[in-house]
Amino acid sequence: MTPLQQISAPLLAWYDAGHRSLPWREIVSPYRTWVSEIMLQQTRVAAVIPYFQRFMAAFPSVEALAAAEEGQLMALWQGLGYYSRARNLHKAARDIVGNYAGVFPDNFADIRKLPGIGDYTAGAIASIAFGEAVPAVDGNVLRVVARLTDCEENILSPALRRRVTAELQAVIPRDRSGDFNQAMMELGAMVCLPNTPPRCEECPCRAFCQGYESGRAASLPVREKNAAKRRETYTVFVLRRAGSEAVVQRSSQGLLASLWEYPNVLGTLSETEAARQLSGWQVVPHKWLKKEKKRHIFTHIVWDMTVYTIEITGDGCKEWCWRNHDNAADYPMPTAFSKLSKH
Repeated sequence: MTPLQQISAPLLAWYDAGHRSLPWREIVSPYRTWVSEIMLQQTRVAAVIPYFQRFMAAFPSVEALAAAEEGQLMALWQGLGYYSRARNLHKAARDIVGNYAGVFPDNFADIRKLPGIGDYTAGAIASIAFGEAVPAVDGNVLRVVARLTDCEENILSPALRRRVTAELQAVIPRDRSGDFNQAMMELGAMVCLPNTPPRCEECPCRAFCQGYESGRAASLPVREKNAAKRRETYTVFVLRRAGSEAVVQRSSQGLLASLWEYPNVLGTLSETEAARQLSGWQVVPHKWLKKEKKRHIFTHIVWDMTVYTIEITGDGCKEWCWRNHDNAADYPMPTAFSKLSKH
């Protein structure tokens, strides 16, 4: 049996034995579940509780929320951030009143159509409030599953999310789907923690957790963002004189702060433009050794560099220092630049 095929009984027993008492769990309704799930997006439970309680006091029903003035709604939301969540709540409440006669839709497909509701939130509402056997898969659940199955795939991959959803759909208990989804959330919040080693000694699933068995649980999940990186273009000068190379110190702020680099300028210079730049630095090219294209990739930035390696005469700028094999330790240089002189 796979870990997910074994998870239901021990997970629910653990949940029954002592889950957190939260206001949206004490009185369950589609409306309360919906509002709590929207508030909990990008926000910690402890921060949400007082907002949820004030919100329910001001807008105890979907009709009350639909009739609210936006200013009143925003005043109650102030401090929670991500204000589009509140606006979508308002739009959805009016949709429910206008198109569903004030009755909250009772199935995943219709809930999913409401403004501001994605697959996870629709799954949470459908299972918790209506008992529909559909999983609610968010980042916490993906983390739990990645550790349980020792999965080293990119947790941000839509394909992985679809596969996990299908695998949970196959094992979610039909008679306790809401409790199962909340137990998965609880496990991720209290035991299988993000950005910190999981508390495996407290986990009801440790006996069949493949990540625990392999010793890799703490290093999972794998996250690889696919966002486009910003691109920057430079012309870099590796200027050599008497066995040394000209270097200059970077700013004390920002990327590669206070490290040393070769003299460089923004943009791509032709050889004529490069010669003019050298003249501005008060050095004379004695021998043009090499021109090449190089690229260095940082986490969020790509540098495309045109690199001129040139033997020169002259002292150059007063900010320059001269780095060689003997004093290299005094001028620490990041890989983006140091690799340019290794050939």
